[in-house]
Amino acid sequence: MRFKIKNKGFTLLLAVLVSSLLLSIGLGIFNITIKEVLLSSIGRESQFAFYAADTGIECALYWNDKQSKFSTTTPSTVTCGGTTVSDGGGVGFDTPMIFEFEVSGFCSVVSVTKSLTHPRTRIESKGYNTTCGNDINPRRVERAIRVTF
Repeated sequence: MRFKIKNKGFTLLLAVLVSSLLLSIGLGIFNITIKEVLLSSIGRESQFAFYAADTGIECALYWNDKQSKFSTTTPSTVTCGGTTVSDGGGVGFDTPMIFEFEVSGFCSVVSVTKSLTHPRTRIESKGYNTTCGNDINPRRVERAIRVTF
């Protein structure tokens, strides 16, 4: 009879230990899952920022090559993403002409610099996964593309 009294409560202790172990494993898996979801969302936002930068480069290349804008002597007007930007040129050599526009809620900031030396034209586009002027967002991602020719 004494032997049974000493073992009383052992099942409860074992149940608490097993449930604690399973809870710890579950919390570990949950933590990994949350980090993976966050990482994948950052990757998605990075792609949005890259697409915004690519849109800025394509717009600047179009206006530079097809429409001969961004002159160093004559001011010009360009339209990108439904936004018309005036004074897109005529500021001289080695001075960047900067304009920004939004496409589908993503911001593009484009800089076009003409030079007398090679490379004669440098176009830099920074894309953001947020709207223009929303630079206080802690999850804002910036991607940039540079084209020189």
